[in-house]
Amino acid sequence: MMNRLDRVLLWFRRDLRVEDQAALYHACRAGKAVFCVFVLDQDILAALPRSDRRVVFILESLRVLDAQLRELCPGAGLIVRHGSASEEVPKLAAELGVQAVFCNHDDEPAALARDALVAQRLASFACGFETFKDHVIFERSEVLTAQGKPYGVFTPYKNAWLRKLNDFYLRAYPVARHAAALAATPLAKGVPTLAEIGFEPAELNPILMRGSLGAADLFDEFLERIERYDRSRDFPAIKGPSYLSVHLRFGTISIRQLARAAWARMQAGEKGAEIWLAELIWRDFYHQLMHHHPHAMHAAFRAEYDAIAWEAGPNADSRFAAWCEGRTGYPLVDAAMLQLNQTGYMHNRLRMVTASFLIKDLGISWQRGEAYFAEQLLDFDLAANNGGWQWAASSGCDAQPWFRIFNPVTQSEKFDAEGRFITRYLPQLTKLPAKLRHAPWTAKPLELQACGLVLGRDYPAPIVDHAEAREQTLARYAVVKSRALPPG
Repeated sequence: MMNRLDRVLLWFRRDLRVEDQAALYHACRAGKAVFCVFVLDQDILAALPRSDRRVVFILESLRVLDAQLRELCPGAGLIVRHGSASEEVPKLAAELGVQAVFCNHDDEPAALARDALVAQRLASFACGFETFKDHVIFERSEVLTAQGKPYGVFTPYKNAWLRKLNDFYLRAYPVARHAAALAATPLAKGVPTLAEIGFEPAELNPILMRGSLGAADLFDEFLERIERYDRSRDFPAIKGPSYLSVHLRFGTISIRQLARAAWARMQAGEKGAEIWLAELIWRDFYHQLMHHHPHAMHAAFRAEYDAIAWEAGPNADSRFAAWCEGRTGYPLVDAAMLQLNQTGYMHNRLRMVTASFLIKDLGISWQRGEAYFAEQLLDFDLAANNGGWQWAASSGCDAQPWFRIFNPVTQSEKFDAEGRFITRYLPQLTKLPAKLRHAPWTAKPLELQACGLVLGRDYPAPIVDHAEAREQTLARYAVVKSRALPPG
């Protein structure tokens, strides 16, 4: 057995749990005394609105984490610092006299730069810096083509991912077995309140239960209906998704736990589990793309798509504001945006519909929509958000064809036939017959009068004609038509 270090600092980041936590497990095995810290990073928080839901979620999850650490080992707990992580972590490491800082990988470009700076500062006083894979099943270059290159198309990647999968990659880290190494927290001040860090309360979607305990309850509930996932996932009015995306984002549940359960049920022949596992594989796919193609985080993955002339100016700004605020006149689009604005969550089918509408109906750059989702989504994940938007814009690898343009009305008719989701967020359309809720402007004057609905007053008229917008989009994308190459 290796010689154990006297003192180790475990740095929690996007892994706010004690169960099956890679860095925590390795820290407890490597150190005789393990201290735990989370930094409310001012470099990140400074740019957020003062009522950001994610901060509420994090603080509530930290309270659960602190309690779980204390339960694992009496006297243990969480040290919470507020400041720049690149300064606070080395400073705390020096104060505690630790010999190494352990944490899990974070592959976002800004996080890599931060970690490099932390490692450099730790090295100045001979303190080590160790990181571990925890946020995905396969990362970086673990799944490559036969030629040793990263995959650019999802289906071959998924097949290779499944071939490589075995029990080793799904095995849980038995943290509790080594929890006696957790040390008392002499510098702990407890988890701060929102006010203490300059933030205000914000409403969270009740279905998105907080902390690792909430994640566990959500997962147990989802397993009771996972066999129907393939048939229910696209319908926003019903309980189809797992609602676990925010928990994967902040690591309040282990990706191994989810994949292990899905894999076992897939082996038993459950189609719903197979489809859901594919969604988890998409997440790995986008993360390895971010690792191999970091330029795509700020530009089109396919460079030729940067040549597209997007709409700009006051009219485009006005339409973008209407999209953001749910005032486009297309009920499914508007209801989806209101769901996002009011709860911080949006159903995955609706993410595709709203993205397609902004890009291919309004002709507005995908990057503006990507940035708005980044501000609003409780489950915002850079790799997945970027991948989804570039898929919708046809500029990503393995994206939808540039000539494929979602019709927001037919999407509404197909996935919210009775308009139940629409009226949940647009109650003024409740009195309309279901068939008219998808396109109120097609109602006859007498039908509108019977419902007491005045378009332009109670609900906006469409800001764009879809058929005309489709033709404009095909012309706009013609610049890449002859230059676009198939994904490698």
